[in-house]
Amino acid sequence: MSIQTPASAAALRLFTSPSAFPNPQRLRIFLHEKGIADQFDERIYDMTPVGEQRQWKHLKMNPWGETPTLQLADGGFISETAAVVRYLDQSFPGRRIMGETPEQQGLDTMWDNRVWVHILYRIVTAFHVLHQGLGPKLELTANAAWGEHCRKEALAHAALVDRHLSDGRDWLLGGDEPTFSDITMATAIAFSKFPVNATPLDERFEHIDAFWQRWMRRPTFLAAYADRNSGVPELDDRPESPVSGNAA
Repeated sequence: MSIQTPASAAALRLFTSPSAFPNPQRLRIFLHEKGIADQFDERIYDMTPVGEQRQWKHLKMNPWGETPTLQLADGGFISETAAVVRYLDQSFPGRRIMGETPEQQGLDTMWDNRVWVHILYRIVTAFHVLHQGLGPKLELTANAAWGEHCRKEALAHAALVDRHLSDGRDWLLGGDEPTFSDITMATAIAFSKFPVNATPLDERFEHIDAFWQRWMRRPTFLAAYADRNSGVPELDDRPESPVSGNAA
């Protein structure tokens, strides 16, 4: 059964977080790549120190208390980044960011899982156990040894992605345009450069650096960091650009 295009995008509301937080940022980059970023009412939570997304109003929508959460026109909700992206990718016209064919969709899911589980989630975990600045609603424990283990795991798996990119391909699936797994990898690189993490993947690996530079030349990618609240100086302190919209 196919999903019908929403009658009015204005009826859809997004509950997200600043660009420093990689999961809602994966969605935000997708929205710009898809060309639909301006079609939503986006509520950006104050994540620190109050942990606004963990308060009862949001917990009624998403008991896990995480972002992003998508409110549908019928009053229902979808959460978990990849699930929200899949719904929107199928619901709106335009390039299918998660792959056009079944093979592409399968490969994109494969690479997205690899990057999310073994690289980005490892970096996120290291952040939370090495850093207590977001307060007790987000930082539930401190464990320096586990943080360092996660950092090493992320680097080991990033090396595999670097090797995959070494054949000259621009994107993980080898096509002309990035897919969702590329978006996840881009957010992993950005978050690796956050001062607390101090594991900049683009400085460690040649082909990941070239991949990052390709993203930095994409107007859609830069537009997704327009809040200049990523914690990464090269994204937050860059000159204003008059260019917006989809990349050529």
